[in-house]
Amino acid sequence: MAELAIETHALVKKFKKTVAVDGIDLAIPRGGVHGFLGPNGAGKTTTIRMLATLTKPDSGTARVLGRDIVTEANEVRRRVSLTGQFASVDEDLTGAENLRLIGRLFGYTGARATRRADELLSAFGLSDARDKQVKKYSGGMRRRIDIAASIVVTPELLFLDEPTTGLDPRSRNEVWDIIRAMVSSGTTVLLTTQYLDEADQLADRISVIDTGRVIAEGTSSELKARVGNGALHVRVMHPADRPRASAVLARVLRVEIRDEVDPAAVSATVADPAIVTAALTALADENIELAQFSLGQPSLDEVFLALTGHTSESQTDEEAAA
Repeated sequence: MAELAIETHALVKKFKKTVAVDGIDLAIPRGGVHGFLGPNGAGKTTTIRMLATLTKPDSGTARVLGRDIVTEANEVRRRVSLTGQFASVDEDLTGAENLRLIGRLFGYTGARATRRADELLSAFGLSDARDKQVKKYSGGMRRRIDIAASIVVTPELLFLDEPTTGLDPRSRNEVWDIIRAMVSSGTTVLLTTQYLDEADQLADRISVIDTGRVIAEGTSSELKARVGNGALHVRVMHPADRPRASAVLARVLRVEIRDEVDPAAVSATVADPAIVTAALTALADENIELAQFSLGQPSLDEVFLALTGHTSESQTDEEAAA
């Protein structure tokens, strides 16, 4: 069996009486992107901090790239890199100065540090901003320079802790392209995120974490298959008709009907797509006009709701209290 990038057994971390990580088991192979999906406070960041040797576990074991995170912490640090949720570069320095500084700290000569900085600035589309102070960068540019700083020396394993939090859609897509490029060059990525579409786009496999525990694991398709064969989305023409539509759909489909944020929309997970025709006919018989409807594979958001009882954006206070 090929060496795993990350292997943990019953990993636990407590902060006073708060259990932030409660017995996590992981077996993540080298290569690709492994998604670590869960709401704020689920234990994602605490797990990353332990695996990156920034925090010692209270119990359990973990090996990163074959090295124990406690007894061989220095060996782990030499092989991994971490980009957290907030920029870690010096905002008073320019982009080029930050990258050259990090190169020198890694032992590069001045000329080599400059060459590496130039390479990264070009690769990350920051050459025009090389001499601008980082505090004057946009949000997307800050995330790019932060990731660039993480790979001045290309790591075998890169921890990305919610790298696109707060970014606009265009900047998020730019970061996604960067992650794909790093993976294609051989770096393994452990990506924590609360954005389900991000995990769907990037991750080869996903671990779903809630209240400090891994509650499900698999590919995106495997996780979606666990909650049903299809997802029905219905939008009525008149919002006042939504309660009647929900009642009709619940009677015919015999499943829970969920109200969406849109006041005219409802959704349901259906095991047998064939029954959807009967449901739509029943709505028509009740003179409930539809603006639109669709039947497709469940989204990861619906998977998360089915697994945890709440959406991925729900706030918990596990790590906040810590």
